[in-house]
Amino acid sequence: MNRRLTLASSVAGAVLVALDGTVLTVAQPSLQRALHASFAQVQWTSTAYLVAVASLLVFAGRLGDRYGQRRMFALGMLGFGAASAGIGLAPGIGWVIGLRVAQGVFGALLQPATLGMLRAAFPPDRLAMPLAVRTSAIGLAAAAGPLVGGALVTGLGWRAVFFLGVLPATAFGLAALTGTNRAPLTDTNRAPLTGTDPTPVTGTDPTPMTAPDRTKAAALAEDPRPSLDLPGALLLAVALACFVHTLVALPGSGVATAAGLGGAALAGGAFVRHERRAASPLLPPEVIGSPAVGAALALLVAVSASLFGTLFVETYVLQRRLGLDPFHSALRSLPLAVLMVLSAPLCPVLLRRAGARWTAGAATAVLALGVLVLSRATGTLALGAGFALLGAGFGTVMVAATHVVVRRADVAVAGVAGGLQQTALNVGPVVGVAAGTALMGAEPRAALLVLAAVAACAVPVARALPGRGVASITPTPDERAGAGVPARR
Repeated sequence: MNRRLTLASSVAGAVLVALDGTVLTVAQPSLQRALHASFAQVQWTSTAYLVAVASLLVFAGRLGDRYGQRRMFALGMLGFGAASAGIGLAPGIGWVIGLRVAQGVFGALLQPATLGMLRAAFPPDRLAMPLAVRTSAIGLAAAAGPLVGGALVTGLGWRAVFFLGVLPATAFGLAALTGTNRAPLTDTNRAPLTGTDPTPVTGTDPTPMTAPDRTKAAALAEDPRPSLDLPGALLLAVALACFVHTLVALPGSGVATAAGLGGAALAGGAFVRHERRAASPLLPPEVIGSPAVGAALALLVAVSASLFGTLFVETYVLQRRLGLDPFHSALRSLPLAVLMVLSAPLCPVLLRRAGARWTAGAATAVLALGVLVLSRATGTLALGAGFALLGAGFGTVMVAATHVVVRRADVAVAGVAGGLQQTALNVGPVVGVAAGTALMGAEPRAALLVLAAVAACAVPVARALPGRGVASITPTPDERAGAGVPARR
Protein backbone atom coordinates (compact mmCIF):
# COMPACT_ATOMS: atom_id res chain seq x y z
CA MET A 1 0.00 0.00 0.00
CA ASN A 2 1.13 3.56 -0.64
CA ARG A 3 1.54 6.10 2.13
CA ARG A 4 -1.87 7.72 1.68
CA LEU A 5 -3.67 4.41 1.84
CA THR A 6 -1.53 3.36 4.81
CA LEU A 7 -2.44 6.56 6.66
CA ALA A 8 -6.12 6.16 5.74
CA SER A 9 -6.06 2.55 6.97
CA SER A 10 -4.34 3.51 10.22
CA VAL A 11 -6.88 6.27 10.85
CA ALA A 12 -9.80 3.97 9.96
CA GLY A 13 -8.63 1.30 12.40
CA ALA A 14 -8.14 3.79 15.24
CA VAL A 15 -11.51 5.47 14.59
CA LEU A 16 -13.34 2.14 14.39
CA VAL A 17 -12.09 1.12 17.84
CA ALA A 18 -12.79 4.57 19.32
CA LEU A 19 -16.33 4.65 17.94
CA ASP A 20 -17.05 1.14 19.15
CA GLY A 21 -16.36 2.11 22.75
CA THR A 22 -18.42 5.28 22.74
CA VAL A 23 -21.48 3.95 20.92
CA LEU A 24 -21.61 0.85 23.15
CA THR A 25 -21.99 3.05 26.23
CA VAL A 26 -25.00 4.74 24.64
CA ALA A 27 -26.52 1.42 23.53
CA GLN A 28 -26.17 -0.50 26.81
CA PRO A 29 -29.46 0.56 28.47
CA SER A 30 -31.46 -0.37 25.35
CA LEU A 31 -29.50 -3.62 24.99
CA GLN A 32 -30.27 -4.52 28.61
CA ARG A 33 -34.02 -4.03 28.15
CA ALA A 34 -34.20 -5.84 24.80
CA LEU A 35 -32.24 -8.92 25.93
CA HIS A 36 -33.67 -8.98 29.49
CA ALA A 37 -30.13 -8.91 30.88
CA SER A 38 -28.96 -8.08 34.38
CA PHE A 39 -26.81 -5.05 35.11
CA ALA A 40 -23.80 -7.33 35.79
CA GLN A 41 -24.23 -9.04 32.41
CA VAL A 42 -24.36 -5.71 30.61
CA GLN A 43 -21.20 -4.61 32.44
CA TRP A 44 -19.49 -7.72 31.12
CA THR A 45 -20.08 -6.55 27.55
CA SER A 46 -17.46 -3.88 28.33
CA THR A 47 -15.30 -5.86 30.77
CA ALA A 48 -14.87 -8.86 28.45
CA TYR A 49 -13.62 -6.63 25.65
CA LEU A 50 -11.25 -4.66 27.89
CA VAL A 51 -9.66 -7.77 29.41
CA ALA A 52 -9.19 -9.43 26.01
CA VAL A 53 -7.72 -6.42 24.24
CA ALA A 54 -5.45 -5.23 27.07
CA SER A 55 -3.92 -8.65 27.68
CA LEU A 56 -3.08 -9.35 24.03
CA LEU A 57 -1.86 -6.02 22.59
CA VAL A 58 1.89 -6.59 23.04
CA PHE A 59 1.78 -10.16 21.73
CA ALA A 60 -0.33 -9.00 18.78
CA GLY A 61 2.33 -6.40 18.02
CA ARG A 62 4.94 -9.17 18.07
CA LEU A 63 2.84 -11.17 15.62
CA GLY A 64 2.84 -8.15 13.31
CA ASP A 65 6.62 -7.86 13.55
CA ARG A 66 6.99 -11.50 12.58
CA TYR A 67 4.29 -11.97 9.95
CA GLY A 68 3.75 -8.42 8.68
CA GLN A 69 1.82 -5.46 10.07
CA ARG A 70 -0.58 -5.29 7.13
CA ARG A 71 -1.50 -8.94 7.48
CA MET A 72 -2.33 -8.44 11.15
CA PHE A 73 -4.22 -5.24 10.36
CA ALA A 74 -6.24 -7.00 7.65
CA LEU A 75 -7.03 -9.96 9.92
CA GLY A 76 -7.93 -7.62 12.77
CA MET A 77 -10.23 -5.43 10.69
CA LEU A 78 -12.02 -8.34 9.01
CA GLY A 79 -12.43 -10.17 12.31
CA PHE A 80 -13.57 -7.02 14.12
CA GLY A 81 -16.16 -6.37 11.44
CA ALA A 82 -17.39 -9.97 11.51
CA ALA A 83 -17.67 -9.93 15.32
CA SER A 84 -19.57 -6.61 15.16
CA ALA A 85 -22.05 -8.11 12.68
CA GLY A 86 -22.40 -11.16 14.93
CA ILE A 87 -23.23 -8.97 17.94
CA GLY A 88 -25.83 -7.13 15.88
CA LEU A 89 -27.51 -10.51 15.18
CA ALA A 90 -26.96 -12.03 18.65
CA PRO A 91 -30.05 -13.75 20.11
CA GLY A 92 -29.03 -13.36 23.76
CA ILE A 93 -26.70 -11.63 26.18
CA GLY A 94 -24.39 -14.65 26.40
CA TRP A 95 -23.71 -14.40 22.67
CA VAL A 96 -23.02 -10.68 23.00
CA ILE A 97 -20.44 -11.24 25.75
CA GLY A 98 -18.73 -14.07 23.87
CA LEU A 99 -18.54 -12.06 20.66
CA ARG A 100 -17.22 -9.06 22.59
CA VAL A 101 -14.31 -11.28 23.68
CA ALA A 102 -13.70 -12.15 20.02
CA GLN A 103 -13.95 -8.47 19.13
CA GLY A 104 -11.32 -7.72 21.76
CA VAL A 105 -8.96 -10.32 20.27
CA PHE A 106 -9.29 -8.85 16.77
CA GLY A 107 -9.07 -5.33 18.18
CA ALA A 108 -5.77 -6.29 19.77
CA LEU A 109 -4.50 -7.49 16.39
CA LEU A 110 -5.35 -4.30 14.53
CA GLN A 111 -4.41 -1.60 17.05
CA PRO A 112 -0.60 -2.08 17.20
CA ALA A 113 -0.59 -2.60 13.43
CA THR A 114 -2.07 0.87 12.87
CA LEU A 115 1.12 2.31 14.38
CA GLY A 116 3.48 -0.32 12.95
CA MET A 117 2.30 0.41 9.41
CA LEU A 118 2.94 4.13 9.88
CA ARG A 119 6.45 3.44 11.21
CA ALA A 120 7.23 1.31 8.16
CA ALA A 121 5.67 3.69 5.61
CA PHE A 122 6.97 7.08 6.77
CA PRO A 123 10.55 8.23 7.41
CA PRO A 124 11.23 8.92 11.10
CA ASP A 125 11.44 12.69 10.55
CA ARG A 126 7.96 12.71 8.95
CA LEU A 127 6.11 10.56 11.47
CA ALA A 128 4.73 13.36 13.65
CA MET A 129 2.11 14.63 11.21
CA PRO A 130 0.57 11.20 10.41
CA LEU A 131 0.36 10.56 14.15
CA ALA A 132 -1.30 13.96 14.59
CA VAL A 133 -3.86 13.17 11.89
CA ARG A 134 -4.58 9.86 13.60
CA THR A 135 -5.03 11.57 16.98
CA SER A 136 -7.33 14.23 15.53
CA ALA A 137 -9.48 11.52 13.97
CA ILE A 138 -9.75 9.77 17.36
CA GLY A 139 -10.88 13.07 18.87
CA LEU A 140 -13.55 13.46 16.22
CA ALA A 141 -14.72 9.89 16.82
CA ALA A 142 -14.92 10.53 20.57
CA ALA A 143 -17.07 13.62 19.92
CA ALA A 144 -19.28 12.04 17.27
CA GLY A 145 -19.71 8.66 18.96
CA PRO A 146 -22.37 9.59 21.54
CA LEU A 147 -24.33 11.64 19.00
CA VAL A 148 -24.22 8.97 16.27
CA GLY A 149 -24.90 6.20 18.77
CA GLY A 150 -27.81 8.07 20.30
CA ALA A 151 -29.38 8.72 16.91
CA LEU A 152 -29.01 5.09 15.82
CA VAL A 153 -30.36 3.65 19.06
CA THR A 154 -33.32 6.05 19.04
CA GLY A 155 -34.22 5.45 15.40
CA LEU A 156 -33.19 1.85 14.70
CA GLY A 157 -32.45 0.15 18.02
CA TRP A 158 -29.27 -1.00 19.78
CA ARG A 159 -28.29 -3.53 17.09
CA ALA A 160 -27.72 -0.74 14.56
CA VAL A 161 -24.66 0.61 16.41
CA PHE A 162 -22.81 -2.66 15.86
CA PHE A 163 -23.54 -2.72 12.14
CA LEU A 164 -22.08 0.79 11.86
CA GLY A 165 -18.47 -0.36 11.45
CA VAL A 166 -18.99 -3.56 9.45
CA LEU A 167 -18.68 -2.03 5.98
CA PRO A 168 -15.57 0.15 6.60
CA ALA A 169 -13.88 -2.69 8.51
CA THR A 170 -14.46 -5.05 5.61
CA ALA A 171 -13.37 -2.53 2.97
CA PHE A 172 -10.12 -1.53 4.68
CA GLY A 173 -9.39 -5.10 5.73
CA LEU A 174 -9.68 -6.37 2.16
CA ALA A 175 -7.60 -3.44 0.86
CA ALA A 176 -4.82 -4.25 3.33
CA LEU A 177 -5.05 -7.96 2.56
CA THR A 178 -4.62 -7.45 -1.16
CA GLY A 179 -1.78 -4.98 -0.60
CA THR A 180 0.33 -7.11 1.76
CA ASN A 181 3.87 -7.95 0.83
CA ARG A 182 4.84 -11.56 0.45
CA ALA A 183 7.65 -11.23 2.99
CA PRO A 184 7.03 -9.83 6.45
CA LEU A 185 9.01 -6.87 7.64
CA THR A 186 12.41 -7.67 9.11
CA ASP A 187 15.10 -5.56 10.65
CA THR A 188 16.91 -4.19 7.63
CA ASN A 189 19.65 -2.82 9.85
CA ARG A 190 20.64 -6.20 11.23
CA ALA A 191 24.00 -7.34 9.97
CA PRO A 192 23.92 -10.68 8.11
CA LEU A 193 25.18 -13.66 10.02
CA THR A 194 27.39 -16.07 8.12
CA GLY A 195 29.45 -19.11 8.91
CA THR A 196 29.06 -21.41 11.87
CA ASP A 197 30.54 -19.11 14.49
CA PRO A 198 28.46 -15.94 14.67
CA THR A 199 30.91 -13.71 16.55
CA PRO A 200 30.55 -9.93 16.21
CA VAL A 201 33.68 -8.06 15.24
CA THR A 202 34.21 -4.39 16.07
CA GLY A 203 37.33 -2.90 14.54
CA THR A 204 40.32 -5.14 15.24
CA ASP A 205 39.18 -6.36 18.67
CA PRO A 206 36.74 -9.26 18.25
CA THR A 207 34.65 -9.89 21.36
CA PRO A 208 33.38 -13.46 21.72
CA MET A 209 29.71 -13.97 22.45
CA THR A 210 28.37 -15.45 25.64
CA ALA A 211 26.47 -18.73 25.39
CA PRO A 212 22.97 -17.11 25.43
CA ASP A 213 24.02 -14.54 22.83
CA ARG A 214 25.51 -17.28 20.63
CA THR A 215 22.25 -19.23 20.85
CA LYS A 216 20.25 -16.15 19.92
CA ALA A 217 22.54 -15.31 16.99
CA ALA A 218 22.37 -18.86 15.68
CA ALA A 219 18.56 -18.74 15.83
CA LEU A 220 18.55 -15.43 13.95
CA ALA A 221 20.80 -16.94 11.29
CA GLU A 222 18.23 -19.66 10.69
CA ASP A 223 15.16 -17.37 10.91
CA PRO A 224 15.72 -13.58 11.01
CA ARG A 225 12.09 -12.92 11.99
CA PRO A 226 11.42 -11.99 15.64
CA SER A 227 10.67 -14.87 18.00
CA LEU A 228 7.16 -15.00 19.42
CA ASP A 229 8.19 -15.96 23.00
CA LEU A 230 4.94 -17.77 23.80
CA PRO A 231 5.70 -18.33 27.53
CA GLY A 232 6.42 -14.61 27.96
CA ALA A 233 3.27 -13.70 26.05
CA LEU A 234 1.18 -15.99 28.27
CA LEU A 235 2.63 -14.60 31.51
CA LEU A 236 2.13 -11.00 30.39
CA ALA A 237 -1.44 -11.75 29.27
CA VAL A 238 -2.29 -13.31 32.64
CA ALA A 239 -0.76 -10.37 34.55
CA LEU A 240 -2.61 -7.75 32.52
CA ALA A 241 -5.89 -9.70 32.49
CA CYS A 242 -5.85 -10.07 36.29
CA PHE A 243 -4.93 -6.41 36.79
CA VAL A 244 -7.51 -5.00 34.38
CA HIS A 245 -10.32 -7.29 35.51
CA THR A 246 -9.68 -6.47 39.18
CA LEU A 247 -9.78 -2.73 38.57
CA VAL A 248 -12.86 -2.90 36.33
CA ALA A 249 -14.69 -4.99 38.94
CA LEU A 250 -14.11 -2.39 41.69
CA PRO A 251 -15.68 -1.88 44.13
CA GLY A 252 -15.66 -5.58 45.00
CA SER A 253 -14.95 -7.74 48.02
CA GLY A 254 -11.58 -7.27 49.66
CA VAL A 255 -10.69 -10.93 49.17
CA ALA A 256 -11.43 -10.86 45.43
CA THR A 257 -9.51 -7.62 44.97
CA ALA A 258 -6.49 -8.92 46.88
CA ALA A 259 -6.57 -12.20 44.93
CA GLY A 260 -6.75 -10.38 41.60
CA LEU A 261 -3.93 -7.97 42.40
CA GLY A 262 -1.89 -10.81 43.90
CA GLY A 263 -2.32 -12.89 40.77
CA ALA A 264 -1.26 -9.93 38.64
CA ALA A 265 1.82 -9.38 40.79
CA LEU A 266 2.85 -13.06 40.70
CA ALA A 267 2.38 -13.33 36.94
CA GLY A 268 4.16 -10.00 36.43
CA GLY A 269 7.11 -11.10 38.55
CA ALA A 270 7.34 -14.40 36.69
CA PHE A 271 7.21 -12.48 33.39
CA VAL A 272 10.11 -10.20 34.39
CA ARG A 273 12.16 -13.21 35.51
CA HIS A 274 11.42 -15.03 32.26
CA GLU A 275 12.28 -12.02 30.10
CA ARG A 276 15.68 -11.62 31.75
CA ARG A 277 16.56 -15.22 30.90
CA ALA A 278 14.91 -15.56 27.47
CA ALA A 279 17.16 -15.66 24.41
CA SER A 280 14.53 -13.76 22.39
CA PRO A 281 12.31 -11.91 24.88
CA LEU A 282 8.83 -10.67 24.02
CA LEU A 283 9.88 -7.13 24.93
CA PRO A 284 13.15 -6.40 23.09
CA PRO A 285 15.76 -4.59 25.25
CA GLU A 286 16.20 -1.98 22.53
CA VAL A 287 12.56 -0.95 23.08
CA ILE A 288 12.04 -1.18 26.84
CA GLY A 289 15.66 -0.35 27.68
CA SER A 290 15.29 3.21 26.43
CA PRO A 291 14.62 5.75 29.23
CA ALA A 292 12.77 7.93 26.71
CA VAL A 293 10.36 5.13 25.75
CA GLY A 294 9.73 4.26 29.40
CA ALA A 295 9.01 7.90 30.20
CA ALA A 296 6.68 8.26 27.20
CA LEU A 297 4.71 5.16 28.23
CA ALA A 298 4.48 6.39 31.83
CA LEU A 299 3.17 9.74 30.59
CA LEU A 300 0.52 8.04 28.47
CA VAL A 301 -0.67 5.97 31.45
CA ALA A 302 -0.74 9.01 33.76
CA VAL A 303 -2.52 11.45 31.44
CA SER A 304 -5.07 8.89 30.22
CA ALA A 305 -5.79 7.88 33.83
CA SER A 306 -6.26 11.53 34.81
CA LEU A 307 -8.41 12.30 31.76
CA PHE A 308 -10.77 9.33 31.89
CA GLY A 309 -11.03 9.40 35.66
CA THR A 310 -12.02 13.06 35.42
CA LEU A 311 -14.60 12.36 32.72
CA PHE A 312 -16.10 9.61 34.88
CA VAL A 313 -16.39 11.91 37.90
CA GLU A 314 -17.64 14.89 35.88
CA THR A 315 -20.44 12.82 34.35
CA TYR A 316 -21.92 12.40 37.83
CA VAL A 317 -21.26 16.04 38.72
CA LEU A 318 -23.00 17.36 35.60
CA GLN A 319 -26.01 15.05 35.73
CA ARG A 320 -26.59 14.55 39.45
CA ARG A 321 -25.29 17.72 41.07
CA LEU A 322 -26.03 20.23 38.32
CA GLY A 323 -29.17 18.44 37.08
CA LEU A 324 -28.23 18.37 33.37
CA ASP A 325 -29.59 15.72 31.03
CA PRO A 326 -27.14 13.54 29.02
CA PHE A 327 -27.42 15.73 25.89
CA HIS A 328 -26.61 18.99 27.67
CA SER A 329 -23.86 17.24 29.62
CA ALA A 330 -22.30 16.21 26.30
CA LEU A 331 -22.53 19.79 25.06
CA ARG A 332 -20.65 21.05 28.14
CA SER A 333 -17.81 18.62 27.45
CA LEU A 334 -17.65 19.30 23.69
CA PRO A 335 -14.64 21.69 24.02
CA LEU A 336 -12.56 18.68 25.03
CA ALA A 337 -13.00 16.99 21.65
CA VAL A 338 -12.64 20.27 19.74
CA LEU A 339 -9.33 21.16 21.41
CA MET A 340 -8.04 17.62 21.06
CA VAL A 341 -8.70 17.78 17.31
CA LEU A 342 -7.09 21.23 17.01
CA SER A 343 -4.07 20.59 19.24
CA ALA A 344 -2.90 17.39 17.56
CA PRO A 345 -1.85 19.03 14.23
CA LEU A 346 -0.03 21.78 16.14
CA CYS A 347 2.04 19.25 18.08
CA PRO A 348 4.49 18.48 15.20
CA VAL A 349 5.34 22.20 15.06
CA LEU A 350 5.97 22.24 18.79
CA LEU A 351 8.10 19.11 18.54
CA ARG A 352 10.33 20.73 15.92
CA ARG A 353 10.69 24.00 17.84
CA ALA A 354 10.77 22.88 21.47
CA GLY A 355 11.39 19.12 21.42
CA ALA A 356 9.36 16.32 22.98
CA ARG A 357 10.63 17.09 26.50
CA TRP A 358 9.16 20.58 26.80
CA THR A 359 6.14 19.88 24.60
CA ALA A 360 4.95 16.85 26.58
CA GLY A 361 5.86 18.37 29.95
CA ALA A 362 3.95 21.61 29.29
CA ALA A 363 0.96 19.74 27.86
CA THR A 364 0.78 17.46 30.91
CA ALA A 365 0.77 20.56 33.13
CA VAL A 366 -2.05 22.02 31.01
CA LEU A 367 -4.08 18.84 31.49
CA ALA A 368 -3.51 18.96 35.27
CA LEU A 369 -4.65 22.60 35.27
CA GLY A 370 -7.80 21.59 33.39
CA VAL A 371 -8.68 19.03 36.07
CA LEU A 372 -8.11 21.68 38.76
CA VAL A 373 -10.43 24.10 36.97
CA LEU A 374 -13.15 21.44 36.72
CA SER A 375 -12.81 20.64 40.43
CA ARG A 376 -14.35 24.06 41.17
CA ALA A 377 -16.34 24.74 38.00
CA THR A 378 -20.13 25.01 38.00
CA GLY A 379 -20.87 27.62 35.35
CA THR A 380 -20.89 27.03 31.59
CA LEU A 381 -17.81 29.17 30.92
CA ALA A 382 -15.68 27.56 33.63
CA LEU A 383 -16.73 24.06 32.57
CA GLY A 384 -15.91 24.84 28.94
CA ALA A 385 -12.48 26.21 29.93
CA GLY A 386 -11.70 23.13 32.01
CA PHE A 387 -12.70 20.69 29.29
CA ALA A 388 -10.78 22.73 26.69
CA LEU A 389 -7.60 22.52 28.77
CA LEU A 390 -8.13 18.76 29.12
CA GLY A 391 -8.46 18.32 25.35
CA ALA A 392 -5.49 20.53 24.48
CA GLY A 393 -3.25 18.81 27.01
CA PHE A 394 -4.24 15.25 26.18
CA GLY A 395 -4.13 15.68 22.39
CA THR A 396 -0.62 17.15 22.56
CA VAL A 397 0.77 14.57 24.99
CA MET A 398 -0.72 11.71 22.98
CA VAL A 399 1.02 12.81 19.77
CA ALA A 400 4.33 13.71 21.44
CA ALA A 401 4.62 10.56 23.56
CA THR A 402 3.46 8.26 20.76
CA HIS A 403 5.99 9.90 18.43
CA VAL A 404 8.79 9.07 20.87
CA VAL A 405 7.68 5.45 21.34
CA VAL A 406 7.14 4.65 17.67
CA ARG A 407 10.04 6.64 16.21
CA ARG A 408 12.64 5.16 18.53
CA ALA A 409 11.69 1.62 17.55
CA ASP A 410 13.29 -0.16 14.61
CA VAL A 411 10.86 -1.16 11.88
CA ALA A 412 11.44 -4.80 12.89
CA VAL A 413 10.01 -4.18 16.40
CA ALA A 414 7.52 -1.42 15.55
CA GLY A 415 4.61 -3.74 16.34
CA VAL A 416 5.79 -4.35 19.90
CA ALA A 417 6.30 -0.61 20.33
CA GLY A 418 2.77 0.01 19.05
CA GLY A 419 1.45 -2.70 21.36
CA LEU A 420 3.10 -1.07 24.37
CA GLN A 421 1.65 2.32 23.41
CA GLN A 422 -1.83 0.86 23.04
CA THR A 423 -1.48 -1.07 26.31
CA ALA A 424 -0.64 2.17 28.11
CA LEU A 425 -3.73 3.83 26.62
CA ASN A 426 -5.92 0.89 27.67
CA VAL A 427 -4.55 0.44 31.19
CA GLY A 428 -4.49 4.17 32.02
CA PRO A 429 -8.26 4.73 31.66
CA VAL A 430 -9.02 1.62 33.71
CA VAL A 431 -6.77 2.92 36.52
CA GLY A 432 -8.33 6.39 36.32
CA VAL A 433 -11.93 5.19 36.43
CA ALA A 434 -11.10 2.81 39.29
CA ALA A 435 -9.55 5.69 41.22
CA GLY A 436 -12.56 7.90 40.48
CA THR A 437 -14.92 5.16 41.63
CA ALA A 438 -13.03 4.63 44.87
CA LEU A 439 -12.85 8.37 45.66
CA MET A 440 -16.38 9.33 44.65
CA GLY A 441 -17.72 8.12 48.00
CA ALA A 442 -15.87 10.91 49.77
CA GLU A 443 -16.38 13.96 47.57
CA PRO A 444 -16.17 14.56 43.79
CA ARG A 445 -13.96 17.57 44.32
CA ALA A 446 -11.49 15.47 46.33
CA ALA A 447 -11.47 12.86 43.57
CA LEU A 448 -10.68 15.52 40.96
CA LEU A 449 -7.88 16.95 43.11
CA VAL A 450 -6.27 13.51 43.32
CA LEU A 451 -6.59 13.03 39.55
CA ALA A 452 -5.04 16.47 39.01
CA ALA A 453 -2.16 15.43 41.27
CA VAL A 454 -1.64 12.29 39.16
CA ALA A 455 -1.09 14.42 36.06
CA ALA A 456 1.02 17.00 37.93
CA CYS A 457 3.32 14.31 39.34
CA ALA A 458 3.90 13.04 35.79
CA VAL A 459 5.27 16.40 34.57
CA PRO A 460 8.87 15.70 35.77
CA VAL A 461 8.80 12.37 33.91
CA ALA A 462 8.93 14.33 30.65
CA ARG A 463 12.53 15.29 31.46
CA ALA A 464 13.61 11.87 30.14
CA LEU A 465 12.19 12.62 26.68
CA PRO A 466 14.40 13.95 23.87
CA GLY A 467 15.01 17.68 23.88
CA ARG A 468 15.07 20.13 21.01
CA GLY A 469 17.16 18.99 18.07
CA VAL A 470 17.69 15.46 19.40
CA ALA A 471 17.00 12.82 16.75
CA SER A 472 14.89 10.44 18.70
CA ILE A 473 15.92 7.39 16.70
CA THR A 474 19.55 8.06 17.55
CA PRO A 475 20.70 7.02 21.04
CA THR A 476 21.65 9.88 23.30
CA PRO A 477 25.20 10.01 24.72
CA ASP A 478 23.97 8.64 28.05
CA GLU A 479 22.23 5.76 26.31
CA ARG A 480 25.33 4.98 24.26
CA ALA A 481 27.43 4.92 27.40
CA GLY A 482 24.94 2.61 29.10
CA ALA A 483 24.94 0.32 26.09
CA GLY A 484 28.67 0.28 25.71
CA VAL A 485 28.59 2.19 22.40
CA PRO A 486 31.04 5.08 22.04
CA ALA A 487 29.38 8.45 21.57
CA ARG A 488 30.12 10.56 18.55
CA ARG A 489 32.12 13.69 19.15
